[in-house]
Amino acid sequence: MAQPLPARCPFCQGPLTVTRLHCDACDITIEGRFSAVLASPLARLSEAQLRFVEAFLRAEGKFSRLERELGLSYPTLRNRLREILQTMGAAPAAGPVPPKTPSSAERQRILDELEAGRITPDEAARRLRGLPPNDAPPS
Repeated sequence: MAQPLPARCPFCQGPLTVTRLHCDACDITIEGRFSAVLASPLARLSEAQLRFVEAFLRAEGKFSRLERELGLSYPTLRNRLREILQTMGAAPAAGPVPPKTPSSAERQRILDELEAGRITPDEAARRLRGLPPNDAPPS
């Protein structure tokens, strides 16, 4: 059984070049320098990273679907995607840091405050989206 093609040397982490190709059907071997095989940035990804990319494509890039499929939080998914982009040699676009979504306990506390009338529905919605309270200083 053929092993997946490694993109990096296991000893020094340098890039690998394919120098021999073999056909099992006719037992022909071709030798040379075949770097085009490793030219794809996807060839640099680990098996786990490739599985993530496949799930990302199945979810059509929708993080809500990806969260359900993989059982991971939004911040974890964003970090994995950033790692994959870095591995592929692509820098993610700089932009605002997404808001931190509240934990289950924090969500329940917000809903309890809303029910008790201590905060408005607008404020509850704001906090449930991970935004700071209206009276909080900007971070």
